[in-house]
Amino acid sequence: MKDSEIVSLYLQRDESAIEKTKMKYSRYIYSIVNGILNNKEDTEECENDTYLAAWNCIPPHKPASLAPFLGKIARRIAINKWKSNRADKRGGGEVALSLNELNDCIRSPDNDESNITAEELSRVIDAFLRTLPETERNVFMRRYWYMDPINDICERYGFTQGKVKMMLMRTRKKLKNTLEKEKIFL
Repeated sequence: MKDSEIVSLYLQRDESAIEKTKMKYSRYIYSIVNGILNNKEDTEECENDTYLAAWNCIPPHKPASLAPFLGKIARRIAINKWKSNRADKRGGGEVALSLNELNDCIRSPDNDESNITAEELSRVIDAFLRTLPETERNVFMRRYWYMDPINDICERYGFTQGKVKMMLMRTRKKLKNTLEKEKIFL
C-alpha cells in the first residue's frame, strides 16, 4: 500500500491505518527504537507509542512520505524513554556517547542570542547532509540518527575504528562550521 493511501486512511480516521502502517513500517520503526534502547520490552512499547503518536498527528499533518515522519516520531519517543530510564542513573550507553559527541557543534546558548526554530535547524542540517559524499553521510547518520556503536559502523562499511572516528570528527567539524556560517549559535 502506498504512503498516500495510508495517510488517507488516517485523514478519514480509519483505524485500519494503524494496521497498514504497522505492516509496512514495523521493522523500520523497531530498528530505530531498538538501536537507542536495546531492550525488547521498551522497544515494543515505543513502537506502539509511535503508532499512537502518528494517529494523533495525522491530521493536522499530512506527510508525503511516512518513513521519515514515523522515524522522527519513533526516535523522539525512544530518546525520551532512554532519558526517563536513566533519570536516576549515570553512565554509559551508545546514546549518551553519540549525543555527547555532538555537543561541540550543537550546543544551546547560555543567552538569548539565537531564536532558531526546530524547522530552521532541520533545514540547515538536511542541506548540510546533502553536501556530504554518500559514505560520509551514511556513517554520520548511522552514528547520530540510528545511534549505532562505532564497532557496528566499522563492521558495516569495512572501515577501521580510527577511520570511522576521524570521519565522524571531520563531519562534526564541517557541521559546526556550517552552523556558524548560517549564524546559528548553538
